[in-house]
Amino acid sequence: MEKLPTLKIGVPSIRGIVGESFTPQLAAEFAAAFGSCCGPNEVVIGTDTRSSRTMITHAVVSGLLGVGCIPVDAGIVPSPSLQHCIRTGNAVGGICITASHNPVQWNALKFFGSEGISLSPNQFAELTGLYHQGAYARVPSGSISRLKTDDSVISRHSQMIIDALDSDLIRGKEFKVAVDCCNGAASSAAPDFLRKLGCRVYEFNCEIDKPFPRNPEPIRQNIEKFCSFVRESEAGIGFALDADADRLALVDHRGNSLGEDYTLALVANYYLESEASPIVVNVSTSQVIEDVAARFGTTVHRTKVGETHVVEKMFQTGSSIGGEGNGGVIIPGLNPCRDSFVGMGYILEYMASSNNSIAELKQQLPAYEMIKSVVNCRPRDIVHFKSMLKHLYQGFRLETIDGLKIFKGSGWIHIRGSNTEPVVRIIVEAESTKEAESFLAEILDYLRPLVR
Repeated sequence: MEKLPTLKIGVPSIRGIVGESFTPQLAAEFAAAFGSCCGPNEVVIGTDTRSSRTMITHAVVSGLLGVGCIPVDAGIVPSPSLQHCIRTGNAVGGICITASHNPVQWNALKFFGSEGISLSPNQFAELTGLYHQGAYARVPSGSISRLKTDDSVISRHSQMIIDALDSDLIRGKEFKVAVDCCNGAASSAAPDFLRKLGCRVYEFNCEIDKPFPRNPEPIRQNIEKFCSFVRESEAGIGFALDADADRLALVDHRGNSLGEDYTLALVANYYLESEASPIVVNVSTSQVIEDVAARFGTTVHRTKVGETHVVEKMFQTGSSIGGEGNGGVIIPGLNPCRDSFVGMGYILEYMASSNNSIAELKQQLPAYEMIKSVVNCRPRDIVHFKSMLKHLYQGFRLETIDGLKIFKGSGWIHIRGSNTEPVVRIIVEAESTKEAESFLAEILDYLRPLVR
């Protein structure tokens, strides 16, 4: 069987399997290329809790020092905290050492510009061009700076959000909240944030020195134990995060996972009550977002998958609310990136102001069944597969914003090559479980000859 390539170079990250395709040498060289774009200025570095973090951090620091940058080590921090630090501090850029939702054997470098925003496609192309050319000047020993540290990154980020919320209203409710941080970057930060909002917190997988207990992506099948914990602890709501805390999934008091697409839908449903705005989401996000938009008479703009594309479109359209269906909530006025802390804060404020449980708030939105699947596939086969499906479904409405989206029956099917793993991602959504399962089975039958 042919071995699939694991190095993924795509906006805005470099990621791979540690010790296989992702090495300290690769990290050092990409850091040097990025540092040459930043000049003799501060570049903030943060990590999640993967065991490879120390090795990769040393490599990144070496790469930055070698081209004259001033690296600032923020330690283990959530990605949105790092991005807030870059935007509000003295740094001209940042690197987060995290593979986010990928399994533990992976790691990555995520690059951010001076506004704490992921690199644009043009900026990323410039970075990879420099890396391939090796066209960056090394500095002599007398010009090498000292490594700095900053242990205030998390506290400044969480306080910014607390100040933006109706915190007194939330504190008055004394919510019982369960939180699953996957032993990741928010394992201390998220419980502390919730306690500052007056919550009684029940911690699950919040041990920063322990390995990931589950696949980091907070999808339904990965958080089943947490769902049971929420129910058994009699918490009013459960928050499940990924390894770098940019994704947020919700669990109700009965232990039911609401589906990560409903995180953004619920936040938007509350946010738009007080501020008019178009909504920007990626092409894979649930159609429930159109239902939310219709309620407020606003429009929905869809983009390619990826925070970079969503944020860029939000600035173009003047949108103040958006995100991705993977549990990523983006409110640029607070932090122009996917931010689980913003998501948790707004959900608690929504519950407090409405005097409703999260289950009751979810019932106010239309229900859809979404199923996500992945299939191992060589990159070159994805193009052939997309072409074949366009022919097979030529009688249906098709969109090619990112991969291929087929509108069928009460829902849709979206197929695209992953930006983060050597797989094809398949997402189907319909009004019933039976219809969604039928969509998925149909696509998998077509895909089977290409499976590796």
